[in-house]
Amino acid sequence: MKLFQSLLVAPAALGLLAPIAVRSAEFNLGDISRYSNDSVENISNFSELYPSDWSYKALRELVVSRNCSNLIPSGSISRFEAASIINSCLKDFAQITVQERRLIDEFNSELALVRSRVDGLDARLNEVEAGSFSSTTVASFSADFAIGAVNGKTVTVPGGTSTVLAANATGTTDKAGNLNGKNVVVQNPDTTAPAEALGFDYGYQIDLTTSFTGQDSLDISIDAGQGTLSELDLNSGGNGLVVDGIAYTFPLGDKTTVFFGNSMDGSTLFSTACVYGGPTNTLDDCGNLNSALAVGLGTAAGASYDFGNGLTAAVGYEGQGATKAGLGTKEGLDAIAGQIAYSKENFGFSVTIAEIETSSTNDDTFTALNAYFDPMEGGLPSVSVGYEWGDDGSEAENADETTHYFIGLQWDEIGDGTFGIAAGTATPTIENTDELMMYEAWYSYPINDGMTITPLVFTKDQSSGDDLTGVMVKTSFSF
Repeated sequence: MKLFQSLLVAPAALGLLAPIAVRSAEFNLGDISRYSNDSVENISNFSELYPSDWSYKALRELVVSRNCSNLIPSGSISRFEAASIINSCLKDFAQITVQERRLIDEFNSELALVRSRVDGLDARLNEVEAGSFSSTTVASFSADFAIGAVNGKTVTVPGGTSTVLAANATGTTDKAGNLNGKNVVVQNPDTTAPAEALGFDYGYQIDLTTSFTGQDSLDISIDAGQGTLSELDLNSGGNGLVVDGIAYTFPLGDKTTVFFGNSMDGSTLFSTACVYGGPTNTLDDCGNLNSALAVGLGTAAGASYDFGNGLTAAVGYEGQGATKAGLGTKEGLDAIAGQIAYSKENFGFSVTIAEIETSSTNDDTFTALNAYFDPMEGGLPSVSVGYEWGDDGSEAENADETTHYFIGLQWDEIGDGTFGIAAGTATPTIENTDELMMYEAWYSYPINDGMTITPLVFTKDQSSGDDLTGVMVKTSFSF
């Protein structure tokens, strides 16, 4: 199906999706009713926050950076509601940024009230639900539906094998000592076929977080999903739930944080200077594709140190500890990276350096520079840029240098949603070859606290064949 045909089908399909809603379990508890009634008077006494206030925009940035998207504020909110958002987003994190500390100081009295109310309610609920779930474990759930098509997309179809009658050039057969006249199996060449049909993908994820000391965090991600719209980077492991990542994070003193785990990025504790939050798999790396240390070797570990005043340093490692190759051995592959980052209220930059083993004899090295600026004024976008250069240790001297870059603009207050555009190299450009570019535009609109719709359009250069043009709509649920 060609792209324009797919677009005719898309509105009808979306119409079927519109009625979908996620309904939470209902608890008929008198304590909840009393808690709600007791809070009404307190809420009404607090002044309103408006989108023009610095704290309002800081709250939106907090929601995005801490991945608590079901709490994105829309329109004016009370100080009590702001405190509730801060409490929900930061209660499970041991390390906070300078801007997050400023928010805590600004709403200190309201936070004290929120936490006292919540603690009292939790105590009553625990009496009712004792033994049903750990009181220190927080579970969050998300689901994504996506519908779309990509014009120019093709797939490789394996040629398979065929049985044929062997013959010489003249067609004669039956000479002793050769295969003439006999059936032989031959390998057919692979072919390409169009893959432009309208597709529907889904992804589902469960995130579990447990704290044992109040400062540490054991995080487990379980997910499932399938589909063909790879640019949206949805979970694609199939219909069965699998553990996608597990990590334990804990502080060492007041300034150092450490983590280790499996199926995690070595850069988990990095603070790359980028505030662009696009939905595609290609441009969401902010130009920091290889230095970000998402090699996928299995075992991962890292540490970060907060010098204060916005300056941080971090290191990350990945290795094959879950295989017989082992960690730090000649037989196993290893990757290590380091980063220095500096961020203030509306700007920041970072430098990241990585060395990645690709074989027992070859290493790739990469360096990335990232920066962002957010004017924090209505109508003006934040700007994020990134540039990475590297050396491919397995290639010849005239083909071993690579470059990769990105620029993204994001408006956080276009109507009730967020609008973004970006451009960058679709893949790192090898020296003496042409750049392959990608461009995208998207708009993320919150239908309510737990449902967001994001339409996306992009074009992507191909080294051979037609360029790709994709139109997709993703519907995200969080609960």
